[in-house]
Amino acid sequence: MVLLSGGLDSTTVLAIARSEGFAVHTLTFRYGQRHSAEIDAAKRITRSAGVARHHLVEIDLTLFGGSALTADIPVPKDRDLAPSSRSAKEIPITYVPARNTIFLSYALALAEVVGATDIFIGVNALDYSGYPDCRPEYIEAFEQMANLATRAGVEGSTRLRIRTPLISLSKAEIILLGVSLGVDYSATTSCYDPGINGEACGRCDACQLRLKGFAGAGLKDPIEYALSSSTTKGSRRAGGSAR
Repeated sequence: MVLLSGGLDSTTVLAIARSEGFAVHTLTFRYGQRHSAEIDAAKRITRSAGVARHHLVEIDLTLFGGSALTADIPVPKDRDLAPSSRSAKEIPITYVPARNTIFLSYALALAEVVGATDIFIGVNALDYSGYPDCRPEYIEAFEQMANLATRAGVEGSTRLRIRTPLISLSKAEIILLGVSLGVDYSATTSCYDPGINGEACGRCDACQLRLKGFAGAGLKDPIEYALSSSTTKGSRRAGGSAR
């Protein structure tokens, strides 16, 4: 079971799962996110990946709001994401309350039905925006709960594993790994606030981290970025170049 958003990290995780010989079910959520272009990206990726089945689940987290991704709140742009900066240590408004817990719970239920023992998720504890549900201790706690709350765990027939192969990698290392596995990153999208035609803004946290990763890997990001002076400035600060 692979949680697939259509972004860079989850697409790399899908390639890892397939390289390990798994028959993969992918799980994508339409949850009211403003960056819904990622759903189309996930569909494109699964069509070419040869997965057993792509499951698209619809839930409405706009009922709760509380995030710039699910409410009428501006997406922060041009934040200083350096580890030493104060903003990098704060949980940003793009954090969606309990999102990974909700997603993993759905994945856990589906895993029981299809007989999957491994759930892959592309969380990362290095080059990320400070989300609390991307930390190793959170994943360890969820895995423990999963084996207490499922038939397979209670009967002892198998042990469910939450797999986080990217959790200790930098964004550049993730990209280089994906390239070695044949990932086509032009099919992915990362931007929290894309333009009307799907072009990335180049200035939100996700874009900055992505651009920094490609720059660190010595590669050019193959996706389209909005062409504006502010975007170019933000992209240069992130270590990349907008196109």
